[in-house]
Amino acid sequence: MSFFTHEHHEIRRTAERFVEQHINPHVEQWEREGLFPAHEVFKGLGDLGMLGITKPEEYGGLGLDYSYQVAFAEAIGTCTCGGIPMAIGVQTDMATPALARFGSDELKKEYLAPAIAGDLVACIAVSEPGAGSDVAGIKTTAKRVGDDYVINGQKMWITNGTQGDWACLLANTGDEADRHGNKSLIVVPLDAAGIQRETKLDKLGQRSSDTAIIFLDNVKVPARNLIGQEGKGFSYQMQQFQEERLFLSASILKAMDRVFDDTVEYTRQRNIFGKSVLDNQYVHFTLAELKTELEAARALIYRATEDMLEGRDVTLAASMAKLKTARLSRQLTDVCMQFWGGQGYMWESSPAQFYRDLRLHSIGGGADEVMMQIISKHLGILPGKKK
Repeated sequence: MSFFTHEHHEIRRTAERFVEQHINPHVEQWEREGLFPAHEVFKGLGDLGMLGITKPEEYGGLGLDYSYQVAFAEAIGTCTCGGIPMAIGVQTDMATPALARFGSDELKKEYLAPAIAGDLVACIAVSEPGAGSDVAGIKTTAKRVGDDYVINGQKMWITNGTQGDWACLLANTGDEADRHGNKSLIVVPLDAAGIQRETKLDKLGQRSSDTAIIFLDNVKVPARNLIGQEGKGFSYQMQQFQEERLFLSASILKAMDRVFDDTVEYTRQRNIFGKSVLDNQYVHFTLAELKTELEAARALIYRATEDMLEGRDVTLAASMAKLKTARLSRQLTDVCMQFWGGQGYMWESSPAQFYRDLRLHSIGGGADEVMMQIISKHLGILPGKKK
């Protein structure tokens, strides 16, 4: 990428070194236990300045543009599992962008600065049992009562949910008939009375990342915890999604690189019918095509990043990048597992690890079908619509 500088590479090296020294040696244990020590890991990253790369310097961030965050996202993807990079992305690119952009100075000092420092763990609480991809369909309410909001509802599939200190929560604060104008983002301390979040979900993959159901029963939160303006929450969340989707796309490139490289090595060594598996034309041609697709996906992410740096709307490019990387991760891990044969089906193989972990990327952060709807809308090819 043309805008990668010495400073970008330094961020990459710093993040990769942290992963190599402080995360990867423990992944097997954390996967087995179903939990990684988020406060410990985030504090280490916070001390290195890695949790606030694009955030304002006055709150402890580095104040850099988003290309540096893409470099970080790629580097953190050298983790040997998918759950921890996802959890880190929640802290940097899902729970905090709207707070950094629209929150009051008081709110940013209380919640953003400690999140950047790694002293507090954050969650993004949008999805509900009946409203995953349909964000406008959420039912959680926040009623203004004096100087407080009283919140009732349920949030589902919340990454960092059992360990988090606060959540950036989307709730209905206005007329139910106005699905897009009745929502607000509110910072909710997760130790508040009326919150129950002990239910840790048992997932197919991303085992080391804790994911919770959060129940809110008459939870009182100061009205000053409102992010920006009341009723603007849907708009703020749509903006947050763009950073989330670019982070998610960039963060799985190295995982796919790892599976590809491991597969080349394994098929080169594995002999069948008198020659290596890799010597079969179908195998090396298929791998050549997969690598081409992976580099095309990487280029699409870089292009979307360049658009962001130049101030252009990246909704289309970010949606394309997420759709492409998520679909490719499913194809690449599946094909590589097949080339490994029985050994690829073993729990500890890299194709099996990322087959489990990366499958989420076609669901979380906006399902593939939502990405295609957004792309179709921006291309002007929805039924009855003109570009």
